[in-house]
Amino acid sequence: MEKPIFLCAAAALLSLSCTAALLTPNGINYEVQALMDIKKSLNDPHGVLQWDQNSVDPCPWTMVACSNDNLVITLAIQSQGLTGTISSGIGNLTQLKSLLLQGNKISGHIPPELGSLPELGEIDLSDNLLTGEIPSSLSHLENLRYLRLNNNSLTGAIPMALCNLTRLSFLDVAYNNLQGPVPRILAKRFNVLGNPMICSSGNESGCNGNSSLSLDNAQNPKASRKQASRDVALATASSLGCISMLILGLGFLLCWKNKHSKQIFFDFAEQNGEEMCPGNLRRFELVELQRATNNFSKRNIIGKGGFGHVYKGCLQDGTAVAVKRMKDLGSTDGEIQFKTEVEIVSLAVHRNLLGLHGLCVTPTERLLVYPYMSNGNIASRLKAKPSLDWATRKRIAVGTARGLLYLHEQCDPKIIHRDVKAANILLDKCGEAVLGDFGLAKLLDRQDSHFTTAVRGTVGHIAPEYLCTGQSSEKTDVFGFGILLVELITGQTALEFSKSTNQKGSMIDWVKKIDRDKKLDFLVDKELENEYNRVELEEMVKVAILCTQYLPRRRPMMAEVVRMLEGDGVAEKWIASSLDRDSDLADGSSSKSSFLVQPIELSGPR
Repeated sequence: MEKPIFLCAAAALLSLSCTAALLTPNGINYEVQALMDIKKSLNDPHGVLQWDQNSVDPCPWTMVACSNDNLVITLAIQSQGLTGTISSGIGNLTQLKSLLLQGNKISGHIPPELGSLPELGEIDLSDNLLTGEIPSSLSHLENLRYLRLNNNSLTGAIPMALCNLTRLSFLDVAYNNLQGPVPRILAKRFNVLGNPMICSSGNESGCNGNSSLSLDNAQNPKASRKQASRDVALATASSLGCISMLILGLGFLLCWKNKHSKQIFFDFAEQNGEEMCPGNLRRFELVELQRATNNFSKRNIIGKGGFGHVYKGCLQDGTAVAVKRMKDLGSTDGEIQFKTEVEIVSLAVHRNLLGLHGLCVTPTERLLVYPYMSNGNIASRLKAKPSLDWATRKRIAVGTARGLLYLHEQCDPKIIHRDVKAANILLDKCGEAVLGDFGLAKLLDRQDSHFTTAVRGTVGHIAPEYLCTGQSSEKTDVFGFGILLVELITGQTALEFSKSTNQKGSMIDWVKKIDRDKKLDFLVDKELENEYNRVELEEMVKVAILCTQYLPRRRPMMAEVVRMLEGDGVAEKWIASSLDRDSDLADGSSSKSSFLVQPIELSGPR
């Protein structure tokens, strides 16, 4: 018995030493102190920062996410109407990986202390009122991949030292008051548009946001004219030499086009005028992916869908990947879906959105290479043993909501996913929800309210207005998210619901009835064995009902959904919408939605 006692004592001492390492000399958790300093420097009109300075652990706090070691790795307070400044105390969050404060009204300078956070890989301070210069200390962030400072009032020059950030793949400093010279940033997507002292009209070379901007010629008109003359002469001479080659090649091209008339070859190099893929994506060789997946062995298939199959693979360096192999290459739909997915995944960079390692394009293959998610998708995890606990289900709901919030309100143009369901949400190694499968997604200009297409997706998750008229908007995703919440609560899909309960009508009609009867315990997945938070259950059910209201205009925006899932404003929103719900019932909206019973895959033109 002495050995186990000794081990327990050693473990206890180790735990105490780790806890002590997080404490200030006054016995306060230094991360709690840092977050409270941040809170004090901000004005919080909606009261979303319900943080307790007497807490010993900040991980349960809203807007905060922690690692397995209970260290803060994410601070995400987007679109909450915050004013004030960013405290220098943020430099004490030593393990911070993601800082997301976009869409507020924060003023003051960007704290240079951010440069002392070695793990920081994602910074989004866009759409605020920040002034001053971009701190050169940001060049110390070796892991920085994503930096968005657009739509502020920053001045001065872009620090030359940012050229040294080899991992930086996205930099947006558009619409500030920055001035040149502009360094040759390594980031694949680099936007400086809207800075009058750099891009006055937006027509200058490099102002399109896809590559770094060089002002050598722009600052020297004579050199620019000489270069233009040389270019014209060179073009004239080369064109004469090319005419004969074009004539010879024309016949070959016509033959080739006739032979491959059913195949559309989307060449990213041609589209972007460069050899690399957009968003700093890696271009894989087909043989490399064949080797990684054991020549696309059936044993390696981890997912199937209308797009084709997904294979688990292992690259030569040991990196686990998921390889999505597109089918129907001869169809326009398949090619458009492939192009759309690459375009949107390159544009949307967020911790709750699935990233893309790279792609492979050949005359016979279209392959997308994603990071492998060892915890699988939510649809399969809801059926697995042991079952997902309530805290994990709640975290999945909040993470997915944050990803959709980013797509709808932080991207420009905004992105409508159109296929929000449990099978398209993955769990990363930290248990965070990651929304994937953007094959049906659409870009929508901010001034547009909706677009119209043929209906695609999974019935049961499709909003009534989309199913009836083909019109999609961000409220279409909100409806699908509401159905997802019901799936997380019940552990059942819409199809399983209709079979197991032998109920007529849609799943959401059943949920409304149970909520009216105050019998929410009948709703909860039996696998949870009553281990759930009843207050959070009631709030989540109400959010699901609000998200699935028949009329799109009555559904909340995703910013409201995030706040409600974090415990802010559910009761107020519920009371405000009660008259609308009564009106829906009077109009027979429940019966109108009763056809949403059996989930089936739809296909057709986009």
